[in-house]
Formats: sequence, C-alpha cells, structure tokens
Amino acid sequence: MKKSKLTCLQTLQPPTTSKIAAISNTDSLLDSFSSSSATQNSTTTAHAALSPVWHCAWSRDGTILATCHGRPDPCIRLWKQPKPTESHPPRSSSSSWNLIATLRGEEGGNEFTSSLTKPRTIRSVSFAPTPPNVRAILAAASFEGSISIWEDFSSESNGKQEGMPSHHYDYGMDHYNEEEEEAVNPPHFNNHHQRQRVRKQGERNIGDTACGWECTAQLEGHESEVKDVTWNATGTLLASCGRDKTVWIWECFLPGTIGGDGNGSTGPNGGEGDFECLAVLQGHGGDVKCVKFAPSHGQFGDGDEILLSGSYDDSIRCWAEDAGEWYCAMVLDGVHMSTIWSIAVSPSGVRMVSGSADKSLAIWKCYTVIERKELETEGSDTVAAVYRGLSDGLWKCVGKLPNAHSQPIYCLDCAPLKAGHGRILSGGGDDCINVYREVGGTSDAPLFSLDVTAKRAHDGDVNCVKWHPTDGRLFVSSGDDGLVKIWRYE
Repeated sequence: MKKSKLTCLQTLQPPTTSKIAAISNTDSLLDSFSSSSATQNSTTTAHAALSPVWHCAWSRDGTILATCHGRPDPCIRLWKQPKPTESHPPRSSSSSWNLIATLRGEEGGNEFTSSLTKPRTIRSVSFAPTPPNVRAILAAASFEGSISIWEDFSSESNGKQEGMPSHHYDYGMDHYNEEEEEAVNPPHFNNHHQRQRVRKQGERNIGDTACGWECTAQLEGHESEVKDVTWNATGTLLASCGRDKTVWIWECFLPGTIGGDGNGSTGPNGGEGDFECLAVLQGHGGDVKCVKFAPSHGQFGDGDEILLSGSYDDSIRCWAEDAGEWYCAMVLDGVHMSTIWSIAVSPSGVRMVSGSADKSLAIWKCYTVIERKELETEGSDTVAAVYRGLSDGLWKCVGKLPNAHSQPIYCLDCAPLKAGHGRILSGGGDDCINVYREVGGTSDAPLFSLDVTAKRAHDGDVNCVKWHPTDGRLFVSSGDDGLVKIWRYE
C-alpha cells in the first residue's frame, strides 16, 4: 500500500504591523505580503511579530479563505486565487492564494467597533452556505460578546478596491490564558432573551471598503466572549456559543435562501440579511467551546437538524427542536476527561468526532430510536451513561483514540463527501497535524490508525485545520505562529 504524505504548498504570511500602517491600497498590500513555499524550519524570531491565527473558514465553493488574526494586528483576512485568464489558464485549487481584503476598523470608527478600551478578539469565522449567484456572507464571533455579519458587495462596486477595509478586532489570549481569564473573572447571567438585539448598519456607501466587503449587522446578547459560530446546511439558522455557558440559535433570512429578502441576486435588489434570536440554551456547566449542526435523520424532535455543543465541563450536549422549541435531548459525558475543544460531523451525519484537552479523539455513532431501545434491552452501560432523552435517538461512543496527540487537541475536521476518502484531520498543542483513516472494524466498533503526521507543522499550537470543501487533496491550517498554510494530502 502506498504511503500517504503531507506537503505544505504555500504559507500565507501577512505583512507586519509596521508595513500595514504604511499601506494605503490593496495593490500595495498584495505586493508586500509574503506567500511562499513553506519549510518546516521556520524560526520563532521570524514569526515573533505575527498575530496568532485562531480560525479559518472556506467559502462554500472553496474559492475564498477567511482567517482570524490576533494582536499585534487583530483583523479578519480574506484570501483568494487569481481568476484564470488566457495567458494564465485555470489551475488546481492548490494554486497560489492572494490576500484580497483585510477587515478591520479603527476604534470608534463605526457603530460596530467595540465600546471597550481595547478592541477584542475574533475567535471564529464561518461562511453562510448561500447559492452561487448570491453575495458571500461571513459571520465572525467576537470576544466582545457579539457576532458580526459581513457581506460582499463587490459586484455593486464593479470590483472597485478602495484601500484598507473598515473593521478592527483584537486577539491576544492563547488557549491557556483563555482558561485563566475564566477562572479569575467568571461570567454572570442576565435575562438573555430581553437583552438580545440586532444592530443593523445604516445606508450603505458602496465602495467604502476594499473589495466591497461591509459589516451589515451585529448580533448581540452573549454576556461575555463568543467562542464559536456556525451556520446550518441551508443558511436559515446560525448558532453561537460562549464563555457565559450558553448556546444561542438565530433565525436567518439571507438573500437567496428560504425566507430571505429579495430575489437572491448580488445586485441591489438582492436584499440584505435579517436575523432574529430563536433560543438561548442553558445547561452546560462551563464555557462552551464549539457548536456544530448535524442532520436529525428524523430521530430527534421534529426538526430537520440537531445542534451539538462541546464544553469546558467535559461534555457534549445534543440539542433538538420540537414544535418550534429547542431542548436538550442528550448529554454525552463520561467519555472525555477534560475540555472538549472541537467537534466534527461526517458528511452522512451519522458519525461525530470530538477532540479534547485530554489528548484523545472520540468516535460517536447516531442510532435510531428503534436501535436505541434494542441497546437498552441489551443493558449497554454506555447507553445508560449518555442517554437523557425520552423518545429520541441516541449518540453513543463507539471508539476512542486515547493518545491521538501528545498535547491537548484543539481542532479537527472530517473530510467532506467530495474528498472521497473519509479521513479525520486533527491538530493540537504538540504543534502537529495528524490524519487518521478507518482501517477496519464495523460501524459499531470502527478501527482507526494514524495515516500520516506533519511534525512541527506550526511553530506553536495548531489552532485550526479545515479540509477544502471540493478538493479532497487539500486542507488549510493555522497556528499561534501567525501563519496560514495550504497543504496537499496524497
């Protein structure tokens, strides 16, 4: 059997803070940033001034990559491949990625800037699954307790690039300090339903931001830092979670989606998104680190999807919808012995993988209501440990990799259906990226082995790994060293 390997194709390294201050237009920015074939021997000195990169997200078609950066230059950066021309025909998705926009704003520069003394961290970004003929929409979770919604109006400004974009956030705490802050300053609670609100931007002035990206709304309600944000499969729901131990579900009316305003085009008649808080879910005993939607398969409530959340309390909760109300269908505990940092769901939606600070990966299977009853009849201890519902299906841990990394696991991802190989990707505090593959067993007791690893993939914690949505050979990673890397898996 041919041995798999990982090759770093490109390192996306933004300009240093000093250079950014002197840059007044996007063309100069593109000329100044470093994008080169990566080596595994990059030094700490060379990256000392770079902001940590907390999270990455691909657009639905994989043509745009969004990254979150921290101090000393907190911002969101957007990367894209050059459009093919006659002299430069189309190439693979591994071709060079260029910086096209940096989303930031000076303190007090607009109504979406933090009211705190210092701007706050952007911890997570997620593209809405809008149709191809609809403008790109990006959600960003902020440590100031809000979710910002960004929309790309470039088609309305004819692709005009007017200098640096206009939004600014702050990152600064690594994983350890994030927990330390929580211990010193625990969150408190108010009536969240009374506090929630959506701040909409006033009249737009097309062309004010580079490449046409503008912040059009800010969703407020969390009492403190928002740790993660994710869309459902249709773009009709947005979930967020945070240090206040809550999970929020927002109903979304995006252009081109169910209930969305306008005809879904990218032109002026396409409308802008609108948002409304549907539910504030409480039950976790610690801050909630991650959220992920999955199909319900008709086994949980009467909704089409469930929501999974992982927490500092070492548990995963499965939330379901019934008659328009969201409830906790299950608590999955007793498997991980420390914080659950990341959750990924397979394309089929019947398998979930969780990664924890206890250095392990857990493999979960979704069972139907009938299968659950059969397992209960057999007296399964695992079912008794995790099942809390009355008439729902069951998530059961069917496998575990106890030493998947030598340090806490901060991120993981299941390969999308188009990848065609079903691999699990993970990264952690040991600076490594691992790819695991299923080598046998059954769906009730799968066997996984380490396929390939990239040691010292980053000079510091690996904060995020994401498979490319359409090209199974590619994935992206980001880390505390301030670098974003494009990898080829073969």
